[in-house]
Amino acid sequence: MSDMITADLVDLDLAARTKQAAARSLAERMVALGRVTDLDGFLADVEAREAQMPTGLDGGIGIPHCRSAHVVEPTLAFGRAAHGIDFGAADGPADLVFLIAAPAGADDAHLAILSSLARSLTDPEFTAALRATTSATAAAALLRGEKPPQAEPEVPGTGGAAAGGPASETTAAPGGGAPAEPFRIVAVTSCPTGIAHTYMAAQALEQAGRDAGVEISVETQGSAGFTRLDPAVVAAADGVILAHDVPVRDRERFAGKPTVDVGVKAGVNRAADLIAEVRAKAARGEATAPEDQDATAPAPGTATAPGPGTAAPVDRGGEPGEGYGARLRAWLMSGVGYMVPFVAAGGLLMALGFAVGGWDIDKAPSVAEHFAWGQADSWAALMFQIGGLAFQFLVPVLAGYIAYGMADRPGLVPGFVGGAVALTIDAGFLGGLAAGLLAGAVVRGVQRLRVPSALRGIMPVVVIPLVASAVVGFLMFLVVGKPIAALQGALTDWLAGLTGANAVLLGALLGLMMCFDLGGPVNKVAYAFAVGGLTTPTDGSLKVMAAVMAAGMVPPLAMALATTVRARLFTRAERENGKAAWVLGASFISEGAIPFAAADPLRVIPSVMAGGAVTGALSMAFEATLRAPHGGVFVVPLIGNPFPYLAAVLAGTVLSAALVIALKSHRGRPAAGGDPSPSATDHKVAVTA
Repeated sequence: MSDMITADLVDLDLAARTKQAAARSLAERMVALGRVTDLDGFLADVEAREAQMPTGLDGGIGIPHCRSAHVVEPTLAFGRAAHGIDFGAADGPADLVFLIAAPAGADDAHLAILSSLARSLTDPEFTAALRATTSATAAAALLRGEKPPQAEPEVPGTGGAAAGGPASETTAAPGGGAPAEPFRIVAVTSCPTGIAHTYMAAQALEQAGRDAGVEISVETQGSAGFTRLDPAVVAAADGVILAHDVPVRDRERFAGKPTVDVGVKAGVNRAADLIAEVRAKAARGEATAPEDQDATAPAPGTATAPGPGTAAPVDRGGEPGEGYGARLRAWLMSGVGYMVPFVAAGGLLMALGFAVGGWDIDKAPSVAEHFAWGQADSWAALMFQIGGLAFQFLVPVLAGYIAYGMADRPGLVPGFVGGAVALTIDAGFLGGLAAGLLAGAVVRGVQRLRVPSALRGIMPVVVIPLVASAVVGFLMFLVVGKPIAALQGALTDWLAGLTGANAVLLGALLGLMMCFDLGGPVNKVAYAFAVGGLTTPTDGSLKVMAAVMAAGMVPPLAMALATTVRARLFTRAERENGKAAWVLGASFISEGAIPFAAADPLRVIPSVMAGGAVTGALSMAFEATLRAPHGGVFVVPLIGNPFPYLAAVLAGTVLSAALVIALKSHRGRPAAGGDPSPSATDHKVAVTA
């Protein structure tokens, strides 16, 4: 820490008049000390970061910063400008300029030090001392956290205390033992680089919370990683502040609480206003629902995508106290969630190619060598070949994002490599699962090794991808890959030979799974099993895909039918949901039944499972086939034996609707105002989606 900034990196008479000139002047000092290897390359990275969001802060501060491959070690340079420099702050130009340079693979310890500096910049006494000093040595000492003469305790160093309480990232309302009277807030801060604004916003919110007599706990999702807020603290919170410019990780934790959602600079500049705003929302009883959550999260409402409000799967590593099984499920769902778009795009394009060009379209020559603009067969071949290429990414993407879920970005390269090996040795879908888990485990193991500081900067971009890819490739080619390939081949042969009672029983089991949790983990296991069969399509695997989609359509269609036939048994809101459920069910979106299952699970879930089992069994008995992995009734032309298939869907829908009506009739009608009867709400639980 002592050499992160020295007097040689301080310019108390910075003559630059533009932010570009200021960055160049300070960066030249870094180059002179060997901290930066390529001046122009580094400045290009600084400019790219500046283009994402201005780095000017209220109070006359400019804080250009970036992570760059041209940085040897974390470095800070400081300039005090004789003339104000415009860094885009709302209150005018900056006279204090801090250039932060972090290596592309900066280690957590150094980034934590940088975050401590960022917090310090919100302290008026700290910035006043920098403006008053006449010595570069004294300025460097201040920035290193060394207390100058007569300094107040508020000047933070490497995690020192700020006025009114600790300034660490966890200084706020503790999870237990806190008085009941104070208003409790949980907050998350994050910025694109995760170096400066993330921690400055946290410090500003913590200080404003102390000033307002509010208990506040802040989770900083920065480059140094993050520690999730204690679930007990989140549960006890009265309000939520999200100050971020990148997606908030695990955002669904905060659903149902009054929430203020702003950019990270608002957290730095308007912390007190944000606290007042969230308190006002709480007083009005406002709360967020899952559908109001981050638009960058995977969209809810598909039978194959992550559930409502799900954040990036890498962030679902498990809450404290979760067992290995819960974490394993989250990692696998990470891979499945990212695989789904490839499934939909590739599978539907291939299916359309078959529909337009016939079943022998797979024998057509490459469209790169032969394409006739006026021939339908050429267009069919084009769709089929594009879809086929997209489908080839299925196993590598599955493996890559399982590893991503386990080890973050360092897991991507070995995961994709392992998935590609699984394809090469015909290990298929099962091989992709194994490759992803192996890659994640290897990367996590390498990350735990102690390495010399000189190697830390190249660990994530060179050492980890190299070592982990070599190890995973070796294991997949020579150790575990061949047995998995043999198992995959046996499974394919078994599916190809499925007939009679065995096929019907498998269809019933898959139908039960598809309807059990309506888009949750069990539903996705069944769906992933079906999609995995499409990577090596046989008549049996196409029957499985048909049964899975048919059963997945039943729950929303059944609830739509029930609300139409016996509307008086349902609340006004349920009747409205029933209208939308017609379209959702027809589109193979099982989540369309979640509102009904959440309100009355003991009646709805068994009913739709019964209908799904019947539909899956009938689809297998009718030997219906399906090459498209999604689409519902909109891909009926691509279904083998379409009329018996639709009859199977209809039979399951009618059975489920009849069971729901019978069970609800036994319960009794809802109140006249359209609200459910007490017996309905007694059993209200959340359905995992």
